[in-house]
Amino acid sequence: MNRMKMSVLASGSTGNSTYLETEQGSLLIDVGLSCKRTEEALNSLGTSLKNVDAILITHEHSDHIKGLKVISKKYGIPVYANEKTWQRIESKDILVASDKKFHFNPLEEKELLGMDVQSFNVSHDAIDPQFYTFMQNDKKLSIITDTGYVSDQMKGIIKDSDCFVFESNHDVDMLRMCRYPWMTKQRILSDVGHVSNEDAAHAMNDVITDRTKRIYLSHLSLDNNMKELAKMSVEQILNHYDIDTDNDITISNTDKAIPTKIYQI
Repeated sequence: MNRMKMSVLASGSTGNSTYLETEQGSLLIDVGLSCKRTEEALNSLGTSLKNVDAILITHEHSDHIKGLKVISKKYGIPVYANEKTWQRIESKDILVASDKKFHFNPLEEKELLGMDVQSFNVSHDAIDPQFYTFMQNDKKLSIITDTGYVSDQMKGIIKDSDCFVFESNHDVDMLRMCRYPWMTKQRILSDVGHVSNEDAAHAMNDVITDRTKRIYLSHLSLDNNMKELAKMSVEQILNHYDIDTDNDITISNTDKAIPTKIYQI
């Protein structure tokens, strides 16, 4: 049976990219690493940018599109983003050849590489941010980061996934005590900022079902979170909801520079 395979190549404020593979080909969700670092990450998994068939962009922040200009020019990979995001990307002098530029608008569904892909909006301070769910052969992967909160609509779309890449950005106490300017703290804590460890865990409780087997904690803040703290905070809350993180669901960390091992969904 055709199975999706994935790896979070990098996750965090310095760059975000996720690799997803099927028997029909492979794609990247965001290219927030340089072309060189993206190639190195893929090489470590035994593949290459030459084998990537599509790139899906979530929004125009640099930690999600840093490598787009060079990768697009060098490899000519088809790129998908929504209309408003394309406008912002092009305003940054990142131009993609017209025959490689495709629109994927919010709440739209497309078939890509044998998968049914649905886009959905999140709440973030970008022009029109969106993330994606991927379904194939009754298996479902949902990616959701860069959102200030997880709405009922978002939950309805991502619920019942076998695997999640889920934002767990910061510990609230660490953020409040850190050296960031107050305006930056307000932005992160706002509805268009980033989800905390605790809020992420409560949202996870609403979307986890018996089929959920793995959750990757992603977009961890370098200054206001730690892998061990994020994992402990999420597991404690999920355990409170009688979700067994020892036997039923694996909570996995991601890294700013080291790809996760290939996981078959």
